[in-house]
Amino acid sequence: MEALVYSVIFVVLAEMGDKTQLLGMAFATRYKARVVLAGVLVATLLNHLLAVVLGDYLTNFIPLSQIQLIAAFSFIIFGLWTLRGDTLKGEDQKVYYTPFWTVTIAFFIAEMGDKTQLAAIALAAKFESILHVWIGTTIGMMISNIIGITIGVVLGKKIPERAVKIVSASVFILFGYLGIWQSSSGDFRIRLILFSTLIVLGYIYFLRRNMR
Repeated sequence: MEALVYSVIFVVLAEMGDKTQLLGMAFATRYKARVVLAGVLVATLLNHLLAVVLGDYLTNFIPLSQIQLIAAFSFIIFGLWTLRGDTLKGEDQKVYYTPFWTVTIAFFIAEMGDKTQLAAIALAAKFESILHVWIGTTIGMMISNIIGITIGVVLGKKIPERAVKIVSASVFILFGYLGIWQSSSGDFRIRLILFSTLIVLGYIYFLRRNMR
């Protein structure tokens, strides 16, 4: 259950303001919401199945302690990625046959290499539980897209993007630090935390410089 709960929470946070959530919102302005959600569900099931199988496969070659440390660093990276945010680059303009297949194919392609897919790989490797992580990441993806479609289309309101990014990124980074603390010890732990802090502060400074 821990793997399931973590997976739901992490993907909901990662997906807020993400490219694939924006894609779902864009499609919802053209197609019926149930068609969009059906396409998102099928695409996510297939995409995240590949991700969790890969994540579980990595545990055969990499020691669990190293996987936990890699996962911790990846959560910090996902947090910084969330701060940067995403934009659509014409993905919502491509048409693949019927509305359902258009949404499914476009969403599957957009999710390849996206942070939610990479989070699924990291979570599967960390918890060594294909089924629970697969179900959890899929539920998280559906929740975030239902929220995005409801707020962005049905209610006609914008998601408070800046606040969502900061909160989501903070949670990711916090879990990253906790992971580093749990999977290392002694001076090595302190060095890793200091190194991670320098990366986080440096990236935030870089973002602020580019926003001016």
